[in-house]
Amino acid sequence: MERFLHTIKNELNTFIDDLDKESIEEAADLILGAKANKNRLHFAGIGKPSYVAGYAASLVSSTGTPAYVLDGTEAVHGSSGQLVPGDVVVCISNSGETAELLATAHAIENNGAKLIAITSNPESTLAKMAQVHIQAKVAEEGGPLNRAPRASILAELLVVQALSVTLQEASDLSVKDYLQRHPGGSLGKLRSGEKL
Repeated sequence: MERFLHTIKNELNTFIDDLDKESIEEAADLILGAKANKNRLHFAGIGKPSYVAGYAASLVSSTGTPAYVLDGTEAVHGSSGQLVPGDVVVCISNSGETAELLATAHAIENNGAKLIAITSNPESTLAKMAQVHIQAKVAEEGGPLNRAPRASILAELLVVQALSVTLQEASDLSVKDYLQRHPGGSLGKLRSGEKL
């Protein structure tokens, strides 16, 4: 456990220091351009990154940019029909070489949507297919065997969170707007000092 925490702390500190802010801004510009044209944003991943995709779609939707999950395997079995030309899909993959996600990336292209890739490798197939690539790279995962995605998932989460902040700033979301998206739970309640 101590080794895991030490590794995660080092990996995340290094990753935050080296975060590719320019690529995040480029990705936000691409998304905002699509939004201005009434196009939609989608997130996709395979395996554990698919949960990052689900979280990302929920997060950005709640903060001013409607987004959807494009199932990374179902996309090649008809679900890519949710895409229209001009949509943007963010594909999340540590290696950028996951066969199922590459098949989905081709379906994205064939349906006229634009692609943003979040991977550890800028030379990967997925990164090269994308209009914008954002690197989410770590040296160690932080667990026995150094295989199970741990630090890499946290890096991907940090990228989508940074992207969500950039999009929220551009959308000028008010407290009233935010509360409308959160009618339940503590997030949907006015805080001390806040006004509608």
